[in-house]
Amino acid sequence: MNRTGLFLIMLITTLLTSCFKEDDKVPPRQPGDVMTDTIGMDQTYKNQVYFDLGTGTSVQSNLKTSSDLGFDCSPDGWRIILNTSDFATVADLGVLPFGQAQDTAHAIWKFDKSDGNPDSLGIGRWFTVNNGDTLSNHHVYVVNRGMDENGDNLGLMQVIFDSLSQGTYYFRFTNMSGGAVNKFSVKKDPSVNFLFFTFKFGGALKPLEPPKTDYDLLFTQYTTLLYTDIGEAYPYLVTGVLINPNKVKVCPDSLHSFETVTLDNVIDLHYSSNLDAIGYDWKSYDFNAGSYTVNSKLLYIIRDTEGYYFKLRFISFYNESGQKGYPVIEFQRL
Repeated sequence: MNRTGLFLIMLITTLLTSCFKEDDKVPPRQPGDVMTDTIGMDQTYKNQVYFDLGTGTSVQSNLKTSSDLGFDCSPDGWRIILNTSDFATVADLGVLPFGQAQDTAHAIWKFDKSDGNPDSLGIGRWFTVNNGDTLSNHHVYVVNRGMDENGDNLGLMQVIFDSLSQGTYYFRFTNMSGGAVNKFSVKKDPSVNFLFFTFKFGGALKPLEPPKTDYDLLFTQYTTLLYTDIGEAYPYLVTGVLINPNKVKVCPDSLHSFETVTLDNVIDLHYSSNLDAIGYDWKSYDFNAGSYTVNSKLLYIIRDTEGYYFKLRFISFYNESGQKGYPVIEFQRL
């Protein structure tokens, strides 16, 4: 090979090499500090508390009776959910004259399933789609608003969901005995998962949820299905934790200890996006002792809204004064 050929080969090699920048070396991320916090749900479980793992703070709280319905704010969302923390139910009475007294003697009452499955909602698909708009089936729905923290009934309301057009829900509601009809609209807010609404005060919007990027867990009461010894399902009000439907995923882990589990142990676990993936059964009630105990050996590996992994366990259900309704959590970023 002559000198010209050798020079060309060396030049091409140099040019090709310069096109590939050496990968930057990323130092391994160190785990965060082990943190503990007490969540103030109150002895009557009247408070709902939104919690962010990244900052280790309760970012927002509200009374569980603050709302009756929640309206899906996702771009293609249509779901209308019940306030299951009040044990709310709904019955579809079909097409009836609206604003007149309604009879619920033969009503079939439904709950929202606690895993968040859109196919298992009490209100369900209340619409048909026409030219991109979501139009009502014109059914009268009766919402049993459930009961407050003292067990007092909150009453019934009848409602028709008229449409979802250009990102705004339109609906009407009135008392079960009939009378004046109230009209209301809820415009989607893309910064949150749901906007909430109360029938109180003639109807009011309740922006209870913090921005969907700002929290990971919701400590609350909620309705779920339990089963009898012979497998029959029945609804029950439980106290526990629901996850943020925006990107948060959870895997219960009973194989590793809190002290020894590492990021390498959890990357390939099977994660669930069910809202009740943490749920309520991290605690149990001892009827003989008349108190709750928690299973501190049960870990929850949580992938938060930012993509970080955390380990979390419950270490108590009581505050320092011995009052129930104050879950104590221990958690650490992996």
